[in-house]
Amino acid sequence: MQPTLDVLEELARAAGEILRAGYEQDLQVEYKGAIDPVTEVDRRSEAYLLGEIGRRFPASRVLAEESGASGSGSDGLWYIDPLDGTVNYAHGVPIFAVSIAYAPAGEVTLGVVYDPLRDELFRAERGRGAWLNGRRLRVSQVSELRRSLLVTGFPYDILHTPRNNFDHFARLAKLTQGVRRLGSAALDLCYVAAGRFDGYWELKLSPWDLAAGGLIAAEAGARVTDLDGRPDYLTSGSILAAPPALHPQILAALHASESP
Repeated sequence: MQPTLDVLEELARAAGEILRAGYEQDLQVEYKGAIDPVTEVDRRSEAYLLGEIGRRFPASRVLAEESGASGSGSDGLWYIDPLDGTVNYAHGVPIFAVSIAYAPAGEVTLGVVYDPLRDELFRAERGRGAWLNGRRLRVSQVSELRRSLLVTGFPYDILHTPRNNFDHFARLAKLTQGVRRLGSAALDLCYVAAGRFDGYWELKLSPWDLAAGGLIAAEAGARVTDLDGRPDYLTSGSILAAPPALHPQILAALHASESP
């Protein structure tokens, strides 16, 4: 038995209610790294999702942010981020989401990202388009880098890694109308799908960060690759999503920033 897109939406909305209920409450915050927090709401949302998936689809496997890989069935793989944007959430910044994707045979076919504070539900099914609360999504028509507004993020090991994205950020900030940093990879990708941003790139991400949003952006017309232009961004952990006319321009600028 395999899920439908409506099932993913149902799960995301219910998990979103958990996030909404805990927002701006006294939180227990722990740290997986120097600047990588986790709250009890992350765990509560994930426990709900794992419980429901295990009950309804017991033959599935799950890859989730807090608990890692679980399950040993053959009915498909779920990618779960129970709270994408934990740093924002812990500080009371209203930019975060639930992200759920499903891959029945190695390829993501269903994806949902839910922003509970704005009640914005982004969803996509491979080959059938992307939608926001019933409205069909299309990427922007901007075709010149100078006229584009981009978004990016920075890795949690930014204090130690040389691949910290600062060089890319500085170069693209000078070539575009601006570069924003929201703090939620899932919403960054959905905002590209909705035409709110003209492109998004980031390094050193996990599959649960990208699986749902990547499908939504692609189904809205974006070209979605890793930073070497290859399609398997879930494995590489880097991503670039942009309209087809802008994608090669951003890719070239990113590689130029790496030149000595």
